[in-house]
Amino acid sequence: MRKKIGIVGVPPLEIICQLNAEQADIIDLDEPQLFLPIDQSDQHLPRVYCAVLRTVLLNALNIELDQIYIDVGPGKCDCALHVAAVLKDLLRIPVLATRNTDTEGFGFPICQSSLPLINKMQAITKGVQFCRPSPAYEACVPTVGFWGVPPRDFSILSLFPDTTHVYGWARCMENKTPAHLELESCCNLEIPTVFFAQSFCAKTALAKHLAARHPKALWVDCDVSAGSSLRAKIEAFLELSGVLRGHCVVS
Repeated sequence: MRKKIGIVGVPPLEIICQLNAEQADIIDLDEPQLFLPIDQSDQHLPRVYCAVLRTVLLNALNIELDQIYIDVGPGKCDCALHVAAVLKDLLRIPVLATRNTDTEGFGFPICQSSLPLINKMQAITKGVQFCRPSPAYEACVPTVGFWGVPPRDFSILSLFPDTTHVYGWARCMENKTPAHLELESCCNLEIPTVFFAQSFCAKTALAKHLAARHPKALWVDCDVSAGSSLRAKIEAFLELSGVLRGHCVVS
């Protein structure tokens, strides 16, 4: 029987290759896998933890798994280390803390492709489960940037045109180097860019810092789901920036 392995963050490539060789079923615990109220996590985690880690806890407690690998190094966050400690006490399965310091880059063609932004982010997060690099995509000419982490609520991504390039930690995910701060800090100063992080995430500091240095930026954060005010703010920013929906022009 195939093992069901939960992962949090981006475990080292060596571990992913091992799981692929074993043909294990990998389940991304960062993403909502169950229709459960997130406040069910309040019994074990304070609400000042980001919605992603609270989702991790809900998934881990309610999905039958054989093992969990959780990145607690610089590629994730200190809070993940504490969540790992909580899960070790609550679960009877092995909860293995890892530290991904991989430096070999695999590129980020999905981030620069003409796929709709939701499809881009789905492909990036799914790609963490495999050793192989992303499929080859032609880069499009960007009209807007999305910098940050994959949001818990992917619906926010539907506001962006297909000509959106992805930056920040999501780009590091595709490159399979989640602790690559220089790559995470990259952005395009020539295009309007939305700098995004989950509420209560440590990455809000870098998002705010980079947005302050960008000539045309919007810094936003979002907790569990994207409300109407946040969506309106992003839509207004894109409209005022002259960003039009449409297909990419390939260079």
